[in-house]
This record gives sequence, C-alpha cells and structure tokens, in this order.
Amino acid sequence: MCCFLEKDYDNAIKYYTEALELNPASAIYFSNRSLAYLRTECYGYALADATKCLEIDKNYIKGYYRRATSNMALGKFKAALKDYETVVRVRPNDKDAKMKYQECNKIVKQKAFERAIASDEMKRSVVDSLDIENMMIEDEYTGPKLEEGKVTMGFMKEMMECFKDQKKLHRKCAYQILIQVKELLSKLPSLVEITLKETEKITICGDTHGQFYDLLNIFELNGLPSETNPYVSCSVAVKRKTVFVILTLFGFKLLLPDSFYLLRGNHETDNMNQMYGFEGEVKAKYTTQMFTLFSEVFQWLPLAQCINGKVLVMHGGLFSEDGVMLDDLRKIDRNRQPPDSGPMCDLLWSDPQPQNGRSVSKRGVSCQFGPDVTERFLDQNKLDYIVRSHEVKAEGYEVTHSGKCITVFSAPNYCDQMANKGAYIHLRGSDLKPEFHQFTAVPHPNVKPMAYANSLMQMGMM
Repeated sequence: MCCFLEKDYDNAIKYYTEALELNPASAIYFSNRSLAYLRTECYGYALADATKCLEIDKNYIKGYYRRATSNMALGKFKAALKDYETVVRVRPNDKDAKMKYQECNKIVKQKAFERAIASDEMKRSVVDSLDIENMMIEDEYTGPKLEEGKVTMGFMKEMMECFKDQKKLHRKCAYQILIQVKELLSKLPSLVEITLKETEKITICGDTHGQFYDLLNIFELNGLPSETNPYVSCSVAVKRKTVFVILTLFGFKLLLPDSFYLLRGNHETDNMNQMYGFEGEVKAKYTTQMFTLFSEVFQWLPLAQCINGKVLVMHGGLFSEDGVMLDDLRKIDRNRQPPDSGPMCDLLWSDPQPQNGRSVSKRGVSCQFGPDVTERFLDQNKLDYIVRSHEVKAEGYEVTHSGKCITVFSAPNYCDQMANKGAYIHLRGSDLKPEFHQFTAVPHPNVKPMAYANSLMQMGMM
C-alpha cells in the first residue's frame, strides 16, 4: 500500500505482478493491480484484471467498482452501469455506489436520447446558425479583440496574457477563431506533408494535456512560433483544463498556417471530451453551442504528418495489420468520430511494446506493436523513423525499437502527480537527427486537473 500512498503506481504494478506469480488465485491482488492500472490510465489492463478478480471471486465487491470504472474510462457506459447495478443491489445503503449508479444511468439515458433524435441526414453545422456579425462585445470587456476579424501576433500575445491571468476570451472572438480554423483545417489532407530545407529547423511537441502554463514555458524556452521557428504538435490534447491551450494553438494555426501544424489526438473525440472535462469546461465558460463547434473543428484535424518523406509524426502509433501505406493515410475520411478499429483508430490510440509482434492494448483500444512491426512499416514506406506521443515518460521522451520509434511527451508533472519531465524535439532539414530538450513543470493556479470532468471520473479515478 505504501506505493499507492507515494503515488508510485509503476512499482505497485510490479509488486502485485510478483505477488500474483506466487498466488495467482488472489482476487484482492487482481483488484489492487487493477486500481494501479487505472491510475496509470492503462484501462484495458485494468478492465482485464477486474474481470479476472470477479472470475476468482464473484462476491468481491471492489472488483465491480474497478470494472465499472474501467468501462467508464473506455466509454462503455452500459457495461459500467451493469456493474454499478450489482454493487447497489448488494449494498443498498452504500451512498457512494448509489451516486455512481445514478450518474452512470444519466449518461446511458442521455446517449440513448441522442441516438433517438439523430438524423441520417447531413448535420447542419453550428456555423450556419451563428450571427457573428451582430454579436456584441460589451463595453466592460477589456480583453483582446481580433483586428478586423484577423489573428495577429499582437492579438496572440495579448490573449496569452489574458489567459495567464485566468480571464476568458470574449465569446465572439472565440467563435471567430473556431469558424476560421475549421475552414482552414477542412482544406488540409489527412496526411500533411512538408519539406524542411537544409538550413531549416522544426520543433515537435507531444501532449500538453491542457497544461497552459507549461505550454507558455515551452514558448519561453524555445521561442514563439514564427515562420522561422515552426512547430508541429503530435496532439491538440484536449484534456482537463484546456480551453486556454486549444484557443492558443488554434490562434497560432491561423496566424501561421504554413509554420504551425496541429494533429488530432485520441482525446479530440466526443466521448473523451465528455469524460475528461473539456465539454464541461466549455459549457461552464461559454455555451453548449460552442462545444458542438469545437467538436466539428476537431474532426477536421489532420491525423499524421510526414517530414521530408522520411519522418512520420502521429499521436498514437502504428497499425493493427501490416501493409498500411502512406497512400492509405492520405485516403482516410477523417471528418467523423474515430472508429473502434482500423488505421484512423490506430493513429490515435496504439502504443509500442519492446517484444516483437502485436498484443492486446493496455488501453483497451487498438493494439501494441513491436520493433519488427515498426521495421516492416518503415521499410515498406521508405521512412527512417516515427515520432509519437500518447504516453507519459519519466524523462519526457523515450527512444525505442532501435531508434526507429520516438515518444515525446510535453506535459511535465502530468496531472500534478507524475513527477515526470517534459520534452520537445528539434529536427533539422540537413540530417533529420532528433535533438531532445527537457524541461520541468512551472507553477500554476490551484485548479484541479479534473475540475470539469464527469463526476464519475472524479469519484472513481482521482
């Protein structure tokens, strides 16, 4: 238990694994390891352990809690509800279980209602119902405003200062940014391809996970984005307290369309936004209508980027099947919620593993791929290596698969509890050799990481 108290979940997993080797019929050990996997966001493994716990002892009530929480994190609300029902039936006086059951039941009913009213016809865009021209900016608003409706560097600097002081951008300006960035992104291919000249350099960032003050620190350390200081982000990383981050990234995309590149991550989806708090934050700070527009914009984010035809950048990783070519990525119809399988799902969700071959994902979505999978994919597509994010790394980055698979993570002290470093990468056109730059977390206002998350996630995960 000391590992849990110290939030050393990796060692907790290690010790419970060793304990299970000695006593593989312990429901308690499977349940406790399931909790450790939940803390490290390995929801697929957490689900498997909770299920194994209940196979050993169907009366072990914590197993139902763990399995329900895992299913919630994976967006499997009906399965979660079934387990909460079991807990409530066994413990009718358990207030916590009753609350979780009620919250989960609300979500299931909401999803059923949404399906019932959904039309087969093309959805009308939120943009069609907005009258931006006549949207008033009140006299008392003293924050930044777009200059003749356009983003400028002056506006960006003023907006970041506004966010630094925990102040909102006016809804009219936010709508203007979203409408313009949607139009821009919708014209891009699913695989963006760029060429760096020998003298040029680009910075690759990984997940920022809504850590706005750490994003500002990257700009402080590495310089603001510009035509001579381009950036690519492996993920917009809409997660937890994030409106400030996303509007900053979208603003720079509008200011520097050919020097600031954004890719979609696994959290730029409706299910994840509902669970982890982005939907709640937008509705609290703005409106339901604005969240719907954010959702439309996310669907147009490109899925991958290729640099000089040699380096492929994505959020997640490689594919559940061999034979995927770059041309297959170019052909992906990305304007939708991600499917449960296939190349689009894999680009957002998969992870590397040290052993050859493929295995079931620790997340419960997509797969894990080995060095042989990476080698074959690179050979078939004449690539040198891939860069991806998606995983917390103690040093902020990790080089695996004989240098062919690089993970970069740009959210230091992730969720205020992981004590990891952040990192970003420099690539130069002359040799495309990655240069790693590490940094540590900076102070930020006392806002809980899960402040706007679904109440079930707050109760069950943190």
